Amino acid sequence: MMVFITSAFFVTFLCSALACAILIATKKHHMRARRGDIEAVQSAHAAPTPRIGGVAIVFGLVVSVFVSPETVQSIYLLFILSLAPVFLAGLAEDLGYRLSSRLRLIAAALSSLQAISLLGVWVTHVDILGLDWLLGFTPVAIIFTMFATAGVCSAFNLIDGLNGLSSGTGIVTAMGLAGIAYITGQQQLVLMNLMLIASLLGFLLFNFPWGKIFLGDAGAYSLGHTLAWFSVILMFKEAELTPWAIVLVFFWPLADTLFAMYRRHRSGHPTDQPDRLHFHQLVMRFLEIRFLGRGRRQVANPLATLVMLSFVIVPVIFGVLLWDKPFLAFTAVVVFSVVFVGSFLLGISLLTSLRQVNVRKFGGHK
Repeated sequence: MMVFITSAFFVTFLCSALACAILIATKKHHMRARRGDIEAVQSAHAAPTPRIGGVAIVFGLVVSVFVSPETVQSIYLLFILSLAPVFLAGLAEDLGYRLSSRLRLIAAALSSLQAISLLGVWVTHVDILGLDWLLGFTPVAIIFTMFATAGVCSAFNLIDGLNGLSSGTGIVTAMGLAGIAYITGQQQLVLMNLMLIASLLGFLLFNFPWGKIFLGDAGAYSLGHTLAWFSVILMFKEAELTPWAIVLVFFWPLADTLFAMYRRHRSGHPTDQPDRLHFHQLVMRFLEIRFLGRGRRQVANPLATLVMLSFVIVPVIFGVLLWDKPFLAFTAVVVFSVVFVGSFLLGISLLTSLRQVNVRKFGGHK
């Protein structure tokens, strides 16, 4: 069995990597409508780059269905089918057919509704008094599940700004879910997460460090949907698993997204309007201003990812360790939230100080 799983892992990795290579080689045919990407306010790259890496990842996942053990294939195939709405909506955006963020979220919700219909699972508890009672009503639980999983899709899309950050976070998250699945004896979910990791690694080969291809909306939304539903299935199958442990596993993309929404709302801007104040963008600019200087974004970008992944990993470890300890997991979420906000505010303060020093040093030239 171990040899079979290893072979399936390698085939999935190879198919994803091969698809990325083809997409990069043919980029002039699918990038004509995206020439303004590097001028986007949230852009962190200096040259036009293919944004349809999601095609490669989903292709790897589809292949993995047919090379995985038979015990996994049935549930895995149903799950892959549920990806269709959110993947197609994201791909349309990546190819230049402008879709609003609201339409993409609706597509994510439709994918979740399809997953509920095909798999027959949804979130049944969140370890919050009162809300758990409401989730006892199936329609409420289904609506909550659609909202929560669509939010995770959006979260992974928002952090797809640095080379390797979204895919690296996806790998770390999948490892965390695989760890919990292993502890609880859910072997199907262990294998499903391993296949996702293989597909992500094939993409990461070209995405990090030089950023030859990005996930794009199709990839980021599909990755978020996949990981969110792996966690929903895991919680549905394992009653002792506390949702607060799952929050820890997904902590960084969720914290960055929720804080971005709060920040934009407080400043009077639409919550879905992009900006350059995500944590990873602050880290990259700090590295440029303090250590690397101008014109070194090709170094600052992947270096910022390495710094960020060190923050991403820690909550995931706690999520695995505290998988069946609701109070301790909740306490960890609170602590990490305080650290996140405090670190963000400190980063803003440091960047402001550095800019003031540069203005004085260079006579007002930025």
